[in-house]
Amino acid sequence: MNPHAKLMSSLSLALGTAITTSSNHWLMAWIGLEINTLAIIPLISKSHHPRAVEAAIKYFLVQAAASALLLFSSMTNAWLTGQWDITQLNHPTPSLLLTTAIAMKLGLVPFHFWFPEVLQGSSLTTALLLSTMMKFPPITILLLTSHSLNPTLLTAMAVASAALGGWMGLNQTQTRKILAFSSISHLGWMTIIIIYNPKLTLLTFYLYTLMTATVFLTLNTTKT
Repeated sequence: MNPHAKLMSSLSLALGTAITTSSNHWLMAWIGLEINTLAIIPLISKSHHPRAVEAAIKYFLVQAAASALLLFSSMTNAWLTGQWDITQLNHPTPSLLLTTAIAMKLGLVPFHFWFPEVLQGSSLTTALLLSTMMKFPPITILLLTSHSLNPTLLTAMAVASAALGGWMGLNQTQTRKILAFSSISHLGWMTIIIIYNPKLTLLTFYLYTLMTATVFLTLNTTKT
């Protein structure tokens, strides 16, 4: 991959994450998520292997659908309440739509099928980015809106993610798929805590990032 293109993608990735995590307006948060999605796609498909290209297409389609749903939920909220502020999600319909959009972005059950497939088609470094950095903007939105999200739907998806991530991880022989299901399981635990104690979720996410980075970098160094 061209070093300039790689630098551009990496800077865009950092910029997208910074925009989403620091914004209070729905439109800016959505723009940050879109920049993130477009920046990671060249990194996924850089090997030009058919599996990598397939992974990039799958990732793009899922993230584009989730971003569209997020934008639709924020527009519906603005239409019903007159508010574009992220923390002012006061109507049940936009709240339900946003819960679904964030679940798709993060890869929570039942929207988890894309994640193991995308990780399997990526290099270990890109898989590390997908498992940690790419989860940070949606987790931030989840934290900012945690008080007004649909608790029943969130709990159901969290329990299903924690259970399914553990069970399906046992059935795998490929390292990246095991790590993908591990990620789904961890996200389930984080999501179930968020309803009761958002700060604890953030601490869990930091620990998860630290552990995941250690595993991926060790596997990458040892050429596993």
